[in-house]
Amino acid sequence: MKAIVTGGCGFIGSHMVDRLLNEGFDVIVIDNLSTGRLLNLEHHKNNPKLSVHIADISDFDKILTCFENVEWVFHLAALADIVPSIEKPLQYHKSNVDGTISVLECCRKSNVKRVIYAASSSCYGIPDVYPTPETADIRPQYPYAVTKFLGEKYCMYWQQIYGLPVTSMRFFNVYGPRSRTSGTYGAVFGVFLSQKLNNKPYTVVGSGKQTRDFTYVTDIVNACFMAAGNNNAIGKIMNVGSDNTYSVNRLVELLGGEVIYIPKRPGEPDCTFADISRIKEVLQWRPLISFEQGVNNMLENIEYWREAPLWDPESIAEATKSWFKYLGNDDKKNF
Repeated sequence: MKAIVTGGCGFIGSHMVDRLLNEGFDVIVIDNLSTGRLLNLEHHKNNPKLSVHIADISDFDKILTCFENVEWVFHLAALADIVPSIEKPLQYHKSNVDGTISVLECCRKSNVKRVIYAASSSCYGIPDVYPTPETADIRPQYPYAVTKFLGEKYCMYWQQIYGLPVTSMRFFNVYGPRSRTSGTYGAVFGVFLSQKLNNKPYTVVGSGKQTRDFTYVTDIVNACFMAAGNNNAIGKIMNVGSDNTYSVNRLVELLGGEVIYIPKRPGEPDCTFADISRIKEVLQWRPLISFEQGVNNMLENIEYWREAPLWDPESIAEATKSWFKYLGNDDKKNF
């Protein structure tokens, strides 16, 4: 079988490539390298079953030929992060909305048999219910969340109108080796691991008592792979989480080291916690990697973050000015 992974040079995408090659697929990666790194696929450089196309997914005419005779498509390409999406909303719309429509049209015209869309739990904003089910209100807080939800809506419309066999997977707080190391104030693991490598204190937001549904990347990949092979998943929207939620203080405890507390940020929930009863029922999927095991795996691969930006309270405050400026008004928290 032949599969495409958009964003296959990125964090989750490269792990998806690992799985597909291990399963014997011919794999085509489409990535514009805006955030992905060829280094993430370096261990496959001599594998004849992998081809990498450097292209932007929003360029329909350029990527269409890649979809010929492709059976499965994993659409993981996207621009992520809160601050850049506030500062560059047009770029986020082009990548996450226009890019998604372009991929969907390529799939439709090429009669692709399955499409898996990487949606985001950020669509829930600050939920009323924990664990949060797929039926919860949609309350995106910032442009990244809006664009990922719009991409999901287009996927569901292409399934409804054209019969394209799409499944949308709402990821919760994915972490693991190769997670992003750059960007305007990156994800918590990249920030903390760089600080650990440099013997600097961890910059914990708020009290650190806030909890996150940290979900290990191979569990995410396994869910996507299982969804692609299960006809019962077509047309479904499913949360993908760890079946638990863990405090940032617990993460710091596992990593070991000193802590500095910095101001809590507006628009961030005190908890993320996925209700995964739907995916359990539809796919008989379960997360396999415990938080403790996952953090240990990160520490074993810590050298990956050697070149990551080193953040401190002052540089974080400067990088997140837009965050506080645009999301700091309580009246804007829910739309």
